[in-house]
Amino acid sequence: MHKIIIALFLFYTANSFADSSSIEKNLMNNNKLQELILRIDKKVQGKPGFWQLNYEGIGVYIITDEKADRMRIISAVSDADKISKTKMIRIMQANFDSALDARYSIAKGKVWSAYIHPLSSLSDKEFFSGLAQTITLVKSFGKSYSSGALIYKGGDSNDLNRKSYSDILRKGLRI
Repeated sequence: MHKIIIALFLFYTANSFADSSSIEKNLMNNNKLQELILRIDKKVQGKPGFWQLNYEGIGVYIITDEKADRMRIISAVSDADKISKTKMIRIMQANFDSALDARYSIAKGKVWSAYIHPLSSLSDKEFFSGLAQTITLVKSFGKSYSSGALIYKGGDSNDLNRKSYSDILRKGLRI
């Protein structure tokens, strides 16, 4: 009986190692991320771990830390001191209901659109969705304040934001 239990233990342990090694092959890292970034901008600047690209006139930074397993996509929206109290309240409302995975944030005197995700578990689609949401938040600032992925309320900007979001996904996921 002990031999059967040991055999089953060894079988399941070996399979779990095989499963984990195949999972590790699929983990996102800087090299895989660079391939995805190049689908969006062939003229991307920087190096693995810090890329700067331009999408339709919007500057975007993609920053990773493989050791900390973090990735962030950021794009400047405005100088923070130029934002009225009313707009500050509006961006906080957007963070609650229409910004979705990307968020408005403030750092170093600027308002940013930011998407943050663990690097290793990031899928291609999640990356392109995060990039699209980050860019769309910049574009929709002062209008719908939406990431474009999902808008809970109707309005004139819905179709424009959804188109921009969809265009980035389509371009990035095209093989």
